Parts: sequence; C-alpha cells; structure tokens
Amino acid sequence: MHLLFLGPPGAGKGTQCQLLSGELNITHLSSGDLLRASVAQNTKSGQMAKTYMDKGLLVPDEVLIAMFKEKLSDTSLKTGYILDGFPRNLAQAQSFDIMLTDLNQKLDCVINLDMDSEPLMLRITGRRVCSNKACNKVYHIKFSPPKLDNICDSCGHELIIRADDKEDLVKVRLKTYFEQTQPLIDYYQKQKILVNIDASLATKDVFNRILNALKEVAKAH
Repeated sequence: MHLLFLGPPGAGKGTQCQLLSGELNITHLSSGDLLRASVAQNTKSGQMAKTYMDKGLLVPDEVLIAMFKEKLSDTSLKTGYILDGFPRNLAQAQSFDIMLTDLNQKLDCVINLDMDSEPLMLRITGRRVCSNKACNKVYHIKFSPPKLDNICDSCGHELIIRADDKEDLVKVRLKTYFEQTQPLIDYYQKQKILVNIDASLATKDVFNRILNALKEVAKAH
C-alpha cells in the first residue's frame, strides 16, 4: 500500500505512522529523516540538498522531488510505504503525481489527521522534553506529567520547552500549515483518495479508525 499522511503539528502524525508501519510491515518515510539520510549517504540529490542547507536556505521542490524519486525507486519499498511531511503544498503534490506516474505507482489513500487549532495549542505548548540529550524523554504537563515538577523521571535532569513549542511560534506554525494544506486537502478529495480521521481522540482510537479506513480502501481495490 502507498499511503500519505497529512496533519498539523501536534496531531500525532509521527506516532500513527510508526504504529501503522509496524502493523502493515511497510516503511515509514519522514521527509526530514529522508533528507538527513540522503545527505549522510551523499546521494546525488543529497549533494544538491546540502548546498542549500549549508547556506541556511530551504531545499527547493525540485530537489525534494529528485530525492523522493531516488528513494521510491528502491526495490525494498515494493511492498509499500507511508509518506509523512511531503508533499507540503499544492505545487509539490502536482509534481509528486507526475513523479509517481513516471515510477508506475499511485497513492492508495491520503489520511488527514483532522484537529482544531485550540486543542493543538494545548498539546504542543504543554510538551516538555528532558534536557539530557542522551535521554530526550518527552512529557506533557497535562496528559503525561513527570512525578516531580519539571524533573525527568528517568534521569533526573531538568525538563525544558523546545523553542518551536513556545506559544508564539506554535501559532505561526499552525497558521502556515493550515494555509498551505487546505489546497492539498481539496486536491486529494477531488481524487477521491482522502480520508479524514478525528485526531483529537485517544491514540488507540485514532489508530483503529485508520485501520478500519484502510480495510475499506483495500475492499474497494
């Protein structure tokens, strides 16, 4: 199965992708992880990406597309994959469709983890992470607090707020995401492959709804 996940920061995309990857035994491809791996492995697209990253510039769409084309051509992905973090906008989605046609592939389903801004703010701004990078354990002041305020249960180091989890930056991240992604949602709805999942539910409930949706997709095929 070839799957794509959409969802705003804090909706649980990474968690659900990992769960689904284990359940279906297919590879989870995060755009950030793929970018770092391509650079580390010194692939052709990784070399191109590095020239931009070294200057602090965003990696252009055509370089990202080349990177995904290299990876999705890999025979190890014949059983399927789960994409997370790409495409991010309509132009990327259109280029991605052309690339999939070239590879004789198609997306079977686009899963949109749907959630309003207010609960997302609570999820993200309440996150705390252990300051010990070797530990890096994540907590939430409401949903999974440490036993002692601001102290990691595992190693005793102080908990901190990540810079991009601070309220002013979260507002910008969410605004940017919703502005860029709504056209994507409309695009995949027109292709009749989009499934909306309520991401405000408990992790297990969200996962079960995703599995049920994919069973329906498999039946239709």
